[in-house]
Amino acid sequence: MKKIKKILIINGPNLNCLGKRQPEIYGTFSLEDIKVYTTKKANLITKNVETDWFQSNIEGEIVERIQLASQEDYLALIINPAAYSHTSVAILDALKLIQYNVVEVHLSNTHSRESFRQTRLTAKSSDAIIEGFGKEVYFLGIMSQLNEEDFLNV
Repeated sequence: MKKIKKILIINGPNLNCLGKRQPEIYGTFSLEDIKVYTTKKANLITKNVETDWFQSNIEGEIVERIQLASQEDYLALIINPAAYSHTSVAILDALKLIQYNVVEVHLSNTHSRESFRQTRLTAKSSDAIIEGFGKEVYFLGIMSQLNEEDFLNV
């Protein structure tokens, strides 16, 4: 039996308001809807991956979760730092502790928005960035971390 690959998904501020806040930019799905959708879609592709989801509006809690994750056995960390991506040196520094892949995701295309959103401090500690695909960014982040063996014997 294959070892289950675990991926941690961390979400930053205001993502708990998805579906209500600016649906024309972020879509109509809540974060819980996205979690269910992403999990079901990933399970159609492979039974070999498990996701742990975390969300906080508090920068220090996100830093602490990243620090804890640096001591855990994950395949990858997918992070949507949201507004903290533009401002948080603390999250950037915490991400430097991670010894496995870090994928930063954003629901919207930050380059088509306000100029301050085009600078992402946290991206300096990321191995990849996926943005602009709405709720699909989480699924794409997961799929980017798997190899061909994970897609066999579904």
